[in-house]
Amino acid sequence: MDNINILLIDDESEFVETLAERLELRGYVSKTAGDGESGIGMLANESFDVAILDLMMPGLNGLETLKQIKAIDKTLPVILLTGHGSTRDGMEGMRIGAFDFLMKPLDIDELIGKIKLALNKQSKG
Repeated sequence: MDNINILLIDDESEFVETLAERLELRGYVSKTAGDGESGIGMLANESFDVAILDLMMPGLNGLETLKQIKAIDKTLPVILLTGHGSTRDGMEGMRIGAFDFLMKPLDIDELIGKIKLALNKQSKG
C-alpha cells in the first residue's frame, strides 16, 4: 500500500489523530483536517487517493463537505463515518457520490477493507 494518500476529515481531534496513526502503521499516508472547510482547502492544494469524512461536524457538515469534494474531484472515493446510529445520512451520502459509509466506533480492519475496495474500483475505472 505504498504511497496511498488518505485525507481524514473529522472534528474529533483525538479520534482523527488516532485513526491517522493506525493507518500509518499499516503503510498509508494520512493527512488530517478538523473541519470541512479545512479539508476542502487541503483537497484543492494536494492530491489524495481516498477521503474519509465524518458526517456530523459543526459548520460545514459532512454532506455539504461531500458535495464540495465531488465538485473538486468527482472520481475521489469518499468513505463516510457516522457515529449517531443512523444510516439515513450515510445512504444520502452514497446518493450524492460517496463510495460507502461506516458506523463509529470504527473497526480498523473493516475500514482498510473499504479503502482497498475503493482503490480497486477506482483503478478499474
